[in-house]
Amino acid sequence: MKPRVSLQDSALRNGNFSLRIVPVRSEDVGLYEAQVKYRTEVHSCRVELGVITVTLNPPNPVIESELLLMSCNSSHQASLVETCWFHEEHLGPISRTFCSLSGTLSILHPAMSDVGSWRCQLRYSDKEIISATFNLQILGFDGPTNPVVYAAAGSAAD
Repeated sequence: MKPRVSLQDSALRNGNFSLRIVPVRSEDVGLYEAQVKYRTEVHSCRVELGVITVTLNPPNPVIESELLLMSCNSSHQASLVETCWFHEEHLGPISRTFCSLSGTLSILHPAMSDVGSWRCQLRYSDKEIISATFNLQILGFDGPTNPVVYAAAGSAAD
């Protein structure tokens, strides 16, 4: 797994034996065991790593007004009950939350207002809730609604 895996050498002296994996891949799923020997003592711990994957079709960056499919899947073994998508964690009367039984969200005409942080939340039959956040980028025009721009003679116009 090198060079994606590292130990924080400075933290080892303080008893922190954390393993860091950057970036995490789907094939990293599984059981990890740490074993620390100090003099005659042996300490160990086990951690199971699950992975959640967010895929875009077409891939990021998306072109404005082209059909976008966002999928969210995880390595969790229980039955998927519901998938919810949250955009920018909007609060207030306008909700940007979409829930479905499948893990896929379709946006027929993505616009510049869809740019930004999206979070998918997977809820399973064993009451487990797993989520992942990613940043959606869209290539498009985010200019004035009126296509006529006036500028003073001798000045700059953008």
